Amino acid sequence: MRILLADDQPEVRSALRLLLEQEAGLEVVAEAGEAACMLALLEAVHPDLLLLDWELPGLDASLSRVRTRRAMLSSLRALCPGLSVVTLSGRPEVRRAALAAGADAFVSKGDPPEHLLATLRGIDVGGVVR
Repeated sequence: MRILLADDQPEVRSALRLLLEQEAGLEVVAEAGEAACMLALLEAVHPDLLLLDWELPGLDASLSRVRTRRAMLSSLRALCPGLSVVTLSGRPEVRRAALAAGADAFVSKGDPPEHLLATLRGIDVGGVVR
């Protein structure tokens, strides 16, 4: 599974990369610290999965025509067909909003690393449940 990490905190991206690269079948193909870079990378590298910080700076501004988070996720998938999106946040209370908007899964940044890995193993990428 080819993964794009999108989080504004370099230390979070670094920890995620270290965790994910130790797992067979997971490959971090790019990282973005802000929305404009993430959008460019989505089109350039066509990842299978976007690990998206729900509060990524610039996300709403970069998708200025989009009025809702549901439409935002649809726009991301239009840029990269077949994309799965797992949202991350340090605020577990946004879980319901992220899932209601169409995220494939939500993981709190406070969850143990094993929870993220189990979530990724359960994601349906390209019609294949891992």
